Amino acid sequence: MISTVLVANRGEIACRVFRTCRELGIGTVAVYSDADASALHVREADAAVRLPGATPAETYLRGDLVVKAALAAGADAVHPGYGFLSENPEFAQQVLDAGLVWIGPPPSAIEAMASKTRAKELLGIASLVAADVTEADLPVLVKAAAGGGGRGMRIVRDLGALEGELTAASAEAASAFGDGEVFVEPYVENGRHVEVQVLADGHGTVWALGTRDCSLQRRHQKVIEEAPAPGLPPSLVAELYDRSVSAAKAVGYVGAGTVEFLVADDRAHFLEMNTRLQVEHPVTEEVHGVDLVALQIAVAEGGALSPEPPSPRGNAIEARLYAEDPAGGWTPQTGTLHALEFPVGSRVDTGYVSGDAIGVHYDAMLAKVVVHAPTRAEAVRKLVHALERARIHGPVTNRDLLVASLRHPEFHETSRLDTGFYERNLDALTQAPPGEAHAAVAAALAEAEGNRGRFGGGWRNLASQDQVKVYGDHEVRYRPTRDGGAGYTVTVPEGVRPVSVAPDRVRLEVDGVVRDFEVARHGDTVHVGPHRLTVRPRFPDPTDQREPGSLLAPMPGTVVRVADGLAPGARVTAGQPLLWLEAMKMEHRVIAPASGTLTALHAVPGRQVEVGALLAVVQTDAQEDQTV
Repeated sequence: MISTVLVANRGEIACRVFRTCRELGIGTVAVYSDADASALHVREADAAVRLPGATPAETYLRGDLVVKAALAAGADAVHPGYGFLSENPEFAQQVLDAGLVWIGPPPSAIEAMASKTRAKELLGIASLVAADVTEADLPVLVKAAAGGGGRGMRIVRDLGALEGELTAASAEAASAFGDGEVFVEPYVENGRHVEVQVLADGHGTVWALGTRDCSLQRRHQKVIEEAPAPGLPPSLVAELYDRSVSAAKAVGYVGAGTVEFLVADDRAHFLEMNTRLQVEHPVTEEVHGVDLVALQIAVAEGGALSPEPPSPRGNAIEARLYAEDPAGGWTPQTGTLHALEFPVGSRVDTGYVSGDAIGVHYDAMLAKVVVHAPTRAEAVRKLVHALERARIHGPVTNRDLLVASLRHPEFHETSRLDTGFYERNLDALTQAPPGEAHAAVAAALAEAEGNRGRFGGGWRNLASQDQVKVYGDHEVRYRPTRDGGAGYTVTVPEGVRPVSVAPDRVRLEVDGVVRDFEVARHGDTVHVGPHRLTVRPRFPDPTDQREPGSLLAPMPGTVVRVADGLAPGARVTAGQPLLWLEAMKMEHRVIAPASGTLTALHAVPGRQVEVGALLAVVQTDAQEDQTV
C-alpha cells in the first residue's frame, strides 16, 4: 500500500492530488523551483524539496532530481500530474528503477502514445511530411509530437509561412516539454474537440468514462469544457468509446488517460491519446461520481476496477480562469492576486489563494471553476452565477469573457459548437460588460467618500463645480451636496441617483432600480463587483516622452529570437513579426504596427524584459511623410 506520494508537478494539479491523498490518509511531498518557494502547493504538502535548475521553467523537467527528492523525503510513489514530465517514458522508468510506485501507465504505453507521430503510426494514420506540403494541403496544423496544451502548435494557411512556423513551434515545444519534435497534419476547419476519458486496471478492464466537449479554445488551449459532449448521435458516441478502449488495449494501458478526436460532419478524426490526467478531468468526476486521482492510486496499487463504469448523471461544466487579456491578444498578466474568492455551490481547483503573486514562468491559469446540475442549461446558469459573484482582485483576467461565452447564443446551440468560436465572436465577447458605466460611478463616489473621511467631515467642493474621474473608458462627473442624503449628485452619466455612499460600498438607483456595488481599490485599479476598472488621468502624462512608433513589451518575459536580418534601417511591413517573447511557457509575437522603417532595435535574444520595456521603434510611412 502507498503511504507517501510525491507530486512531480506544481500549482493547481499538485494541490488537487494532495487533496485526495489527505482524504485517503496518504502523506504528501511537494517539489518546487526557486520561483515557487512560497507557492500554495508547497505550503499544503507535508514536506517539500527544492529542485535546482538553470531556469524556473526547466526545473520541473529534471527527472533525476525529482526521483532523488522522492527518495530523500521518504516517498514511496510518484504522481506526475499533467504537463512537464507526465508523458515522458524515460522519467516513468526512472521512477520504477528507483523502487518507487509510478502512478501512471507503463513506460511502454507512454512511449507508444506520448509521441503523436508514433501514436498515429500505431493506429494506421499517416501524418504529412513537411517538405511535401503543397498549396492544396492548406490549411495545415504544425503540432508538437510530445506534450499538449496548445504549446508547439500553429495553424498555417500560407505556404510561405510554414518554415517559420515549424521553427517557432519546435522552439516552443522544446521549452515546454524538453522535446522539439513537431509534425504536420491536415487542419480540420470548424470541427468539435471531443474526447473520451479512459481508465484501465492491470487486470484487463478498460472503462470509457463518458465524453467531454472542449471546443471553446484559444491558442489551441481549452477555455470551457463540459461533460457529456452535447448533441452527439448515439452511434457516434458508441464509435468513440470503441476506438478509445481499443487504443488503450492496443498498448497495454493502465491508469487514467484521454483519447482526443476532432469531430466534423458526425465523423471522428483521431488526434492523440494523452497518457495522463487531463486538466478538465473534474467534469467527468462530477458526472460519474468518481475521484479519478483516487482511482489512479488504487490501480497503481494493483486494485481491480468493477466490470462496468459508474453510470453518468446530469451535466458538468468547467471554466478555466486565466490571468490574461483576451482583448489584447490573450496577453498573460502578472502581479499580486489581492483576492480570489468564490461563492458556495461551485467546485474550485486552484493553486492560488488571496495575496499570492502571479509570476511569468508558468501557465496563466488561476483556477478551474466547476459546477454540476441535472441539465446543461442549469449547469450553465450556475457557472455564470459563480463567476459573476466571485471576488477576483488583481491583474486582468478572462472572467468577463467566460461569462459572455456562456451566455452567447452559439454556446446554447450545440450544433454550432466548434473550435472556431473565438475566431468568430471575440470582438463581440470582449465588449465592455453591461453595468460597467454604473460601476465607474460607484468607484468615483467611493473614492470621494474615502477622501472626505481623510480630509475631515467639513470638506466640501464648491457646489457649482463638477468633479471629474475617468475609469477605463467611462467618464464620471459628480458634485458633493449638503442635502443630508447620500451627499452627492451625479451629472454624467445621466439617470443615476446615489442612495448611500461609503468607501467600500455604494448603493445607486438607476431608472428606478436600486443596486449595491462593493468597491475595493488596489493602487490604480478599482474592483467594483465583477468589474475591473483602471483609473486614468484626464490629461496625457507629461513625463511620458516615448518616441512615436515605440514597440513596448506587452508582458514581462524573455526575448527568444529576432526576425532574420532585422536591424536598424530595415524596411518592415504592417503585421510583420519582428521578435518573439517567451512568457508563461508560450511564445508571443511582437509585430510591426504599420509599414515603415525600423529606426531602433533594443531587443537581444536572451534579454529579460519587464512590461513596458522599449523593444524597438518603427517610424511609419505616415510619420516619414510628416517630416518631408
